[in-house]
Amino acid sequence: MSHEPMSYTSMHTWRARLGNIFPGFYWFLIHFSLVSFDKGLSNASFTDCAKHDPVVNEDIEKHFAELLTEELKLREVEGLEIQQHVDMALLEAKKLASQYQKEADKCNSSMETCEEAREKAEEALPAQMKLTTMWEIRAC
Repeated sequence: MSHEPMSYTSMHTWRARLGNIFPGFYWFLIHFSLVSFDKGLSNASFTDCAKHDPVVNEDIEKHFAELLTEELKLREVEGLEIQQHVDMALLEAKKLASQYQKEADKCNSSMETCEEAREKAEEALPAQMKLTTMWEIRAC
């Protein structure tokens, strides 16, 4: 396993992750990082020590992996809950659409019945007008 020097960005990211995993640890790292700038301690930095300690690295990676796994599980549960709400809303929308379709079908049927009655009345109107005229002539 080769140990390459960390860039500032990756070191900052790693320290931020440690700060999220172990609250208060971030300030601990800052303190020891500042101490490492002391001329007498330039080669005895805590971060360098922890960086090369396989047990610490393994524990941190394991804890980080556990946190990521937990986050994924929570997001999966959240996604399932959202999907369940969407499915319920879709089912309700389908029920309402079916109900509205039934009412529209009833309305269309009634309109057809009404139109048929109007056509029959329109056909009977001339005969009724003739009959009315005949009775008016007789009445005079």
